[in-house]
Amino acid sequence: MWIDERGSEVLTAPECHRLLAVGAEEHRHGHLGISQPGAPIVLPLNYAVHGTDVLVQIGEGVFERVESQLVAFQVDGASAAPGTGGPPPQIWSVLLQGLAVEESQDVPGEHIPHPQVAIPGERLVRIRADVVTGRRFSSRPVPERPS
Repeated sequence: MWIDERGSEVLTAPECHRLLAVGAEEHRHGHLGISQPGAPIVLPLNYAVHGTDVLVQIGEGVFERVESQLVAFQVDGASAAPGTGGPPPQIWSVLLQGLAVEESQDVPGEHIPHPQVAIPGERLVRIRADVVTGRRFSSRPVPERPS
């Protein structure tokens, strides 16, 4: 285990992939970061994990921005500290960076994301896990502010 300068545990790639899968099973939403002229955009969306990669379902307009582009995908979560079963919770964050490519609709059903928006779009996109990093740290109580 490696601890960074801020006291966060730097996660191994297998642990990052495990947490991505946990987040998908818990129906967490992730954030898709897309580079564009002017300023990047970040979109919240549901996802699924297929192997080490992430699958998202998007609309045509977003697809045109991400097709064959490098993108970032981040998901965060909290869980009980390993081995304690209780507080303080461990906060984690996993960042995946990779090429976004259109995926065939032939992916097995359990690996297709189930978007929660009314009109999610028809394009299934695979984000390759070219780079995956993550951090975990214990949460601290938020100090009370004087009234």
